[in-house]
Amino acid sequence: MRRARSGAAAKPRGQKRSGVSRAPAAAASAPGADRARRPAGQAGGGSRAAARQPSAKRRPQSSPRAQEAGPGEPPPEPPLPPPPPAAPSASELDLGEQRERWETFQKRQRLSFEGAAKLLLDTYEYQGLVKHTGGCHCGAVRFEVWASADLHIFDCNCSICKKKQNRHFIVPASRFKLLKGAESITTYTFNTHKAQHTFCKRCGVQSFYSPRSNPGGFGIAPHCLDEGTVRSVVVEEFNGSDWEKAIKEHKTIKSMSKE
Repeated sequence: MRRARSGAAAKPRGQKRSGVSRAPAAAASAPGADRARRPAGQAGGGSRAAARQPSAKRRPQSSPRAQEAGPGEPPPEPPLPPPPPAAPSASELDLGEQRERWETFQKRQRLSFEGAAKLLLDTYEYQGLVKHTGGCHCGAVRFEVWASADLHIFDCNCSICKKKQNRHFIVPASRFKLLKGAESITTYTFNTHKAQHTFCKRCGVQSFYSPRSNPGGFGIAPHCLDEGTVRSVVVEEFNGSDWEKAIKEHKTIKSMSKE
């Protein structure tokens, strides 16, 4: 009888033990459930070591250059882009049978490759013309212009040209180059506003302007040219006081700004 009771009593005890042993397992599974509810980026492979793995992967974010620089040192600057290719020299150009003549010409003139090319352009680009230079009184405005050494000057008697004695010769815009003083120039217009009367802000001298008769060119004041390049001057009076009739009757003035 005692054995039967002890066996029966042993069974409930065993059940209690198994019940006790299940409780920690359920408690241990709870954190796992919490981990399952976390965002995918925080979930590991189920263990704490696996959960720490993504952070271990995120650590080495610095580039190899930053690692080479060492701790506490700024990463090196990225390499600069290669410089643009230099202009070819005479030795790199295919001059053919003219190479020896070209090199002799450079030595004789004592010029660089670029200087020799400029000399040839200045001599032959505008054949029959000379390069005049000039500017305003104070020197703030300077220009160069290719024109004949024998100048054809217009003496206009319109309201503004008469007051400021605006004698000028006309050239195409391609033959005029402003060397300096763009910021020192201001412009006055009136009536049709086609003529652009430009002058120096400082000294007030109009050394060139854009005339109404030739808006695509420039009217250059011969008295503002430097000495040494003008051979002769011919002056033609232009009746600008009756401008519409004068421009209609004149046969050549409108074509003077064309190439």
